[in-house]
Order: sequence, then C-alpha cells, then structure tokens
Amino acid sequence: MSQAYFITGTDTDVGKTTVAAGLLHAARQTGMSTAAGKPVASGCEVTPKGLRNADALALLAECSVPLEYAQVNPLAFEPAIAPHLAAREAGVALTVQSLLGPMREVLALEADFTLIEGAGGWRVPLADQDNLSDLAMALGLPVILVVGVRLGCISHALLTAEAIARDGLQLAGWVANIIDPKTSRLEENLATLAERLPAPCLGRVPKIKGVTAEAVAAHLHLDLLDY
Repeated sequence: MSQAYFITGTDTDVGKTTVAAGLLHAARQTGMSTAAGKPVASGCEVTPKGLRNADALALLAECSVPLEYAQVNPLAFEPAIAPHLAAREAGVALTVQSLLGPMREVLALEADFTLIEGAGGWRVPLADQDNLSDLAMALGLPVILVVGVRLGCISHALLTAEAIARDGLQLAGWVANIIDPKTSRLEENLATLAERLPAPCLGRVPKIKGVTAEAVAAHLHLDLLDY
C-alpha cells in the first residue's frame, strides 16, 4: 500500500529537506520505492539545463522511481526570497491550481513512499490569498512536521500543529532536528514537545558534520508512522 505525506517545518531553514531526504533513504533501505515533489523553490542556481534547486536535487537523489527534475520541482525561481515574491518578479501566477496538477502526477506514480515538501513554514503565501498549506489540503495528505530545535521552537511547533489540525489534516509524526545543540534545557524542551504534540516523534536528528541522507536516516523511525 502506497503512503504519501506532506512535509513542513516550524520555520525556514529548520532542516526540512535534510529530514525529507533521510526519510526517503530510510524507506529505500526497507525495500520501498520512493518518489518526491518540491512544488515550488526559490534560491535556484542557473545551470546549462535550467534553474536547479539544491533541495529539490537532494530529494530527486533519493527517488527510486524514475523522475525528471521538472516533475519534482515544476516551479523554480532564481532569487533567494519568498516564493510568492520570486514568482511575482518572474511574472508567474503562483496558485494552488498551478501546483496541484504536477504534484498529483508525482502521487499518481504510486511509489510505496512519497513525500511532497513545502517551502518555509506551514502558512507560506502564494498568489492572491492562496497559501502553500492550501496545497496540502487540496492533496489531502497527512503531515510530517520538522521541528527545528532551538530557543522558541516549542511555541512554533505547537502553533503549527494547531494550524494543521484546524486545516483538517492529520499530523502523522514529527522530527526533532537539533539545529542548536547548545539549546538551554534541551532534554526538557524535547520532553515538552513529546508531551504536547499530538503525534509520535519519528526521530531526533543531531547536528551532523558532512550531513548525508544515509546519516540522517540512521536517526529516523519510519515504523512509528501510522501506515
């Protein structure tokens, strides 16, 4: 039975892609086929093949199902700014409808394990009044939340979990990504998150030098997801 999740974070730069690549790698290690989508990405590099985003490439590298770059990341923008601003500057209408078709195509491949990764946090603006969270709602996917563990993360995590629930989606699990290992009362903060977030913790990822998907996968527990 194929499983698919929307992966989001408590903020930007909290390690969503690091964790997503790790989850995909962990799935592959169990023999599952994998696919992924990064519907919109800014901060892309100009290459002979077109704009390429490092996060989307990291996801693509962990996909066992054959996918072209444009299938994983259909909308790519060069400026490293909020996607809706980058799209506006490029004259592109960034709406839920413009992202829905390509992501449904990825899901239609029916890999055993598919991740659709958002950009930034949960309530990232698109065009007009659309938000990236509306895409998760339109796809109807359960959500995996990456919590960037640092000062202030508890409030960010709980507010994000509340918004996910209010939007009618299931929080399937969360991952503690330790981006500041010197966080005061680290263990107590992690315990508070575990007590208050209404989903299992899928793993605690320490700060890793030379981080790889394989190294991250070693700290994740896919068996805790409700298949």
